[in-house]
Amino acid sequence: MVNLVLNENMKIYRRVRTWVLIGLMATLVLYINFIEWHSGGKKAVGEGWRTELQQENQQWSEMLKLPELNEQNRTFYQEQISINNYHLEENIRSTKGTMWDGVNGSANLVILITLFTIIIAGDSVASEFSTGTIKLLLIRPANRVKILLSKYISFLLFGMLLLLILFVLSIVMNGILYGLGYMDLPLISMNAEGKNVESNMVLNLWKTYMLNSVSTVMYVTMAFMISSAFRSSTMAIGFSIGAFFAGNIILEVLQRYDWSKYLLFANTDLTQYLKGHPFQEGMTLSFSIGVLAVYFLVFNLVSWLLFTRRDVAA
Repeated sequence: MVNLVLNENMKIYRRVRTWVLIGLMATLVLYINFIEWHSGGKKAVGEGWRTELQQENQQWSEMLKLPELNEQNRTFYQEQISINNYHLEENIRSTKGTMWDGVNGSANLVILITLFTIIIAGDSVASEFSTGTIKLLLIRPANRVKILLSKYISFLLFGMLLLLILFVLSIVMNGILYGLGYMDLPLISMNAEGKNVESNMVLNLWKTYMLNSVSTVMYVTMAFMISSAFRSSTMAIGFSIGAFFAGNIILEVLQRYDWSKYLLFANTDLTQYLKGHPFQEGMTLSFSIGVLAVYFLVFNLVSWLLFTRRDVAA
């Protein structure tokens, strides 16, 4: 099994496309962090963070006076004002102007990892059939289940590598731009009960990275299933990326229906529970994990059934 995984990894990393994607992600991480720093992050130095928070509060207070403001945005502005006031009253420096601002923001770039891993996974099984190399795999003593599993593991390892690159580059880049001061800053957030709480910055950061990576695993598994079922890399990549971007639009349309909470898109973003704003009232972290587990099993079951039972001759 280990040799099969190593063989699949060799296939991934010997392709020029793989290194282009890795280089593109690294470039985007460095560029986006630099732009964020240059456009405002470097201004909140010293006691500048106080002025910036006060200006934000003033701006958001004006926004709250708008009668056409929807309830979601109204709640967001009220929470941000409360958090800013907590920083000011307790004399706890905000993350603005520190490396944590950039590092926490980089967690949103997990979307790049999802997209790039989908591209690699979507072409996995389909390319074996289109090039005819599937025959070389099947003449080995390993059964089809092991072959399929080794491919899947190799894609997850690739995604983990991209996650590690994202984290390390983010730490290094923001450490250079902002300096390594304020390492012990707590993260101030509002819990589900509406109270401001302090939490460990590093622990919360890893929670955010790990929870965001769940979405990557689910969409990669979907792409892998489609690649196994239809033997078309174009369909696997196109459908999975389309579903990834269309998910939020679909949720906005269907949110008023109670059954929409069972959709895959409603549960892939587990950071909604860190923020205390689930997609629908009554949804919990354990509920979303249960729903995702069902989708995960179905996707892999379909991959297994179609890959192990279909004729691969010719």
